[in-house]
Amino acid sequence: MTTLLKSYLSRRDYESLQAEKADRLLKRAGPGRTFTTTYRDDPVAFVHDCIKWREGDGPARYQDEALQELPVRGRVAIRGPHGLGKTALKAWAILWFALTRDGLDWKIPTTASAWRQLQHFLWPEVHKWARRLDWVKIGRQPFDERSELLRLSLKLGTGEAFAMASDKSELIEGAHADHLLYIFDEAKTIPAATFDAAEGAFSAAGGDVPQEALAFVASTPGDPSGRFYDIHSRKPGYEDWWVRHVSKDEAIRAGRVSVEWAEQRKRQWGESSAVYQNRVDGQFASSSDDGVIPLSWVELANERWHEIEDWAELEFTQVGADIARSGPDRTVMALRFDWAIKELRRSSKEDTMQTSGRITGALKHLGGRAIVDVIGIGAGVVDRLREAKLPVIPFNASERTERTDSTGELGFVNKRSAGWWNLREILDPGSGIPVALPPDDLLTGDLVAPKWKVMSGGRIQVESKDDIKKRIGRSTDDGDAVVMAYWDGGNLREIGVVWP
Repeated sequence: MTTLLKSYLSRRDYESLQAEKADRLLKRAGPGRTFTTTYRDDPVAFVHDCIKWREGDGPARYQDEALQELPVRGRVAIRGPHGLGKTALKAWAILWFALTRDGLDWKIPTTASAWRQLQHFLWPEVHKWARRLDWVKIGRQPFDERSELLRLSLKLGTGEAFAMASDKSELIEGAHADHLLYIFDEAKTIPAATFDAAEGAFSAAGGDVPQEALAFVASTPGDPSGRFYDIHSRKPGYEDWWVRHVSKDEAIRAGRVSVEWAEQRKRQWGESSAVYQNRVDGQFASSSDDGVIPLSWVELANERWHEIEDWAELEFTQVGADIARSGPDRTVMALRFDWAIKELRRSSKEDTMQTSGRITGALKHLGGRAIVDVIGIGAGVVDRLREAKLPVIPFNASERTERTDSTGELGFVNKRSAGWWNLREILDPGSGIPVALPPDDLLTGDLVAPKWKVMSGGRIQVESKDDIKKRIGRSTDDGDAVVMAYWDGGNLREIGVVWP
């Protein structure tokens, strides 16, 4: 096609001519060799041939393996670390299935553990890769973003890919078509009922019937429980799934994960921690029995934080302030709005006046009160706030306390233990309290770090800050600030929650 001819044609006319040319080339390859017959059972070839790759770029070997097994085994489940390319893989599968089945009766229900995952990750990824498709090879015009590729769906001539909430299993069950592809994104906490609802489609699909049903499931792992875990642990009844664990080293070799990031997370969280094993090693792991706060509870609080649409509707109540003692420790302010921590404000190497000024500014602007670590230089901060006649509650972690746990049966060695246990109890899903925490790696690491034990006399002791620092190499400043933010007005017995 010459430059002169291009100038006389509209973009759509030019692409149409190119599509016709590509179709002729495919047909020339053999009798009946159209785009559909070439790629219908070969998603690997589709991804390699029909996406415009940059030089030196392309799918990782483990991505090719998963795509290859999808039309063969029908059920594919992948787990691995953050960054391995799971979302891209699912987007490729959606585009391959939709384009090669169009003209038939097809559907692609997509669901995830949280609606945000579909809204901000999976479907934007579909849009991203759709822009890189080679439409000449595909033999059609690009998707129309007004009528075909919409924000959370892809509507073609005879079928549709669409987003649906994972807690609406009846919608999964109601998805009927001759050709189905189920996409389960970040599947570790998708309810078993949702998986079971999809099973109805598999009962009418297979080699001896014309219907087709495929399932693609991927996630970073979490606790060793739930349907995603059952599939990967090869429990009886799940042998028909093809499963793949992508290791940290594989993701590093593929250029998807950096060595520096993995090493930094090891220093931050500790190699034996559940958060490191889940997010970096890609292994199922739960917090140890002697850990104060399970990782899964923190992740639920992170999801609630993402779901807050209007912070202006929440009332600021207080700020928890952990005051730096010396050296690399940081002063951290945790701003609490109702049951949510909106943000963490960190600073280092400040004097008492500077720290007092920052807390004063927050209180005068937002109202509420401050709960301040009074040990060491924190005492000076408390004094300055009192001089300014601002509401402040000193928090001395080593002081005795008369508080008990929610059952009223166990006491605490000191206020630090009571504060951390209080946060544990309100984070427990069984409490029904909508605690929301920012998804911050440092905070997550802090919250899952402390251990606990019951001392003589029925008193709980939470590991001291100094002992944790010796064990993991850093101070839990962020976690302590959040603990203080919930110390006043955040106790289950104070607010009348009788649980368990």
